[in-house]
Amino acid sequence: MSMQTDVKQGHLNQSGFFVLGRNRVKGISFFGTGTDGTVVLFDTASVPVTSSVTYARSGTTVTVTKTAHGLSTGNVVGIHFDSNTSQSATDGNYVITVASSSTFTLTDINTGTITSTAASYVSGGGRWLMTYEIDSTDTFSNAPIIPGEGVLATQGIYALMTNIDSTQIYYG
Repeated sequence: MSMQTDVKQGHLNQSGFFVLGRNRVKGISFFGTGTDGTVVLFDTASVPVTSSVTYARSGTTVTVTKTAHGLSTGNVVGIHFDSNTSQSATDGNYVITVASSSTFTLTDINTGTITSTAASYVSGGGRWLMTYEIDSTDTFSNAPIIPGEGVLATQGIYALMTNIDSTQIYYG
């Protein structure tokens, strides 16, 4: 296989889209200072749902609460779970079961008890791609290796950033 020469770079200082359309994330780097931070990449053409989304986990059942979520049983959501007391449900892409107009459930691949904390998700064909976290004592520019051909996004690449000063991706 020959080397790919059409790699591009995107840069953000706040949450937003790097690019719309089909692309592969080839690399990522991010930096934050002074507080714990998180960068989550979603494959989506719409902004993730973040406002007033909470979840709790009991065993493997995660119950997500969002007033008027508009989802249906069988939909797939790409979801990121914030941590609570150093624990979180497992980020990923899950088939959901609607319990009411303001709650849905999913089955986590891990188990445990977590009380109510925040979450962010995409639906309508959107997917969670990856999550990276940094500690408040981390003063380095982080550049984890993404193996192989990279991670495929079919709709667009959106970065949800919390306490991150800047994020760059390489894509193509």
